Amino acid sequence: MKPVTLLDTGPLVAFLHRRDRYHQWASEQFSRINPPMYTCEPVLTEACYLLANLPGGSQSVLKMLETGAVKLTLHVEEELTSLKTLMTRYKNVPMSLADACMVRLSEINVDAVVLTIDSDFMIYRKHGRHIVPVIMPT
Repeated sequence: MKPVTLLDTGPLVAFLHRRDRYHQWASEQFSRINPPMYTCEPVLTEACYLLANLPGGSQSVLKMLETGAVKLTLHVEEELTSLKTLMTRYKNVPMSLADACMVRLSEINVDAVVLTIDSDFMIYRKHGRHIVPVIMPT
């Protein structure tokens, strides 16, 4: 059984925006992943914002949710204490709410891997000391 893939903002934007420098890489990754990919509201918000000027960009993000390619599996209000703890721990990075959600999702989904282009995931630790497994461009 393949591990669950946690979808961060960068690869989602790159996949949907053909001119993004990581578009080819993201497309290759998406072709290898069995849906659904798990994510959170802040990732979708960031992606919609970043794709707002691309015709159909924000709608494409929502379409992925609608078709089941992406599934919301973390809700900020339910994980507020854990998210605040993570953001406080990494305030010097600083950690965004979306990144905190991705780390928290990796804590909840033990065998999950984060699909990201964000090098901050090399710094973040789940449960305070464990490496967050990632798939990222080399």
